[in-house]
Amino acid sequence: MIASFPDHRPRRMRRDDFSRRMMRESRLTPDDLIYPVFILEGTNVRQAVPSMPGVERVSIDVLLGVAEQCVQLGIPVLA
Repeated sequence: MIASFPDHRPRRMRRDDFSRRMMRESRLTPDDLIYPVFILEGTNVRQAVPSMPGVERVSIDVLLGVAEQCVQLGIPVLA
């Protein structure tokens, strides 16, 4: 005998935003992020990392500006 499936799939757990937030398995926020930083010698130096689009090698004086941007975005860690 073949099992019969319901004609519709109840989605009561997904109906409203409150229920979806309660049932989700994971949540990603800026607190969970680590911004990768690579340091170079020199002053006012920025160098792209070809294998990591959007990531740069920077000198220490430029690093301060990068750190300020991370703080404004809520990213708590540079590594």
